[in-house]
Amino acid sequence: MRMTGFQKLATAALVSVLLLIFVGAIVRVTGAGMGCPDWPTCWGCLIPPTSVEEVDFDKLPIEKFQHKAERMGRDPSLITKESLRAEFNPRHVWTEFFNRLTSLPVGFFSLATFIAAFWQREKRPLVFWLAFGSLVIVLINAWMGARVVYSGLKPGVLTTHLALAMLLIVLQVYCVWRGTDTPWRIESNATGSLKRMVGLLLVIVVSEGIIGAQVREMTDELAKSHLNSPRSEWIGELENSWKYLAHRSFSWVVLIAAVWGWILTKRHRVGGPGKVERVVLGIVLAQMVLGVVMSQIHIYEWVQVLHVGLAAVLLVFVSLWWFGLSERRSN
Repeated sequence: MRMTGFQKLATAALVSVLLLIFVGAIVRVTGAGMGCPDWPTCWGCLIPPTSVEEVDFDKLPIEKFQHKAERMGRDPSLITKESLRAEFNPRHVWTEFFNRLTSLPVGFFSLATFIAAFWQREKRPLVFWLAFGSLVIVLINAWMGARVVYSGLKPGVLTTHLALAMLLIVLQVYCVWRGTDTPWRIESNATGSLKRMVGLLLVIVVSEGIIGAQVREMTDELAKSHLNSPRSEWIGELENSWKYLAHRSFSWVVLIAAVWGWILTKRHRVGGPGKVERVVLGIVLAQMVLGVVMSQIHIYEWVQVLHVGLAAVLLVFVSLWWFGLSERRSN
């Protein structure tokens, strides 16, 4: 089935968000989230400096940093020229700057999708409004990106940032799926029961993602407080947290729901499980393996990045699976 021009734009917006999530995960695990203390510039420059000698600390808005930090609940006295000088890390600077660059396609394609949705609004008004909603979320998350910087990576802000990204993914998947007169649908002799099962899986995946965001915040704090300790020692401390234990245990709920959805699909879908169902089950199994590696062996940075990125991809395909089970309508 060939994609329409609108679907291609919506797909580009969706892919750009997934790329940003992968890059954002790299920023988190490398501790580069404060690589640029200001926003939208970086160390007062449009093009980031490569060494601390290139930074003109007298031109940095230190008082602005302090006021912003105070509103976010941080001690403003901790932000000084000396503290900023000591925090300068060129690798972190450019990692965070690359993260910001990858956010530009998200804004561009989201805006382009919204503009293209004007030609969808009569036949498919929901597509138009969800494209508009996607653009609004992109703008809110861009604003929250600045709050993340000024809050010093405050936990609650980070979780909200990720939750909005998850909502954005679901809205964009719908726009990709429904932006045509003949959207992809699954033929089944028990569509209602199967859709309820996949809907439950979708809720479970979102819930697991939110709990996972809490665990990511915990690992961020461990990275700050255990600078000279091996990451393998984090596991023992994480196991003392109910959030970590809930996240680890809830992964089995995701697996059970995915397997049950697969079984129902095998029983009732015409032709048996298709590519979408296979991708969903494959990602869930891969996530289980990655979870075992982090909980039993070592919290490798690359495993964390892959774990976060695959969670976003899983949300895409579970959402598509659910939308594909929708009943046919005239519009």
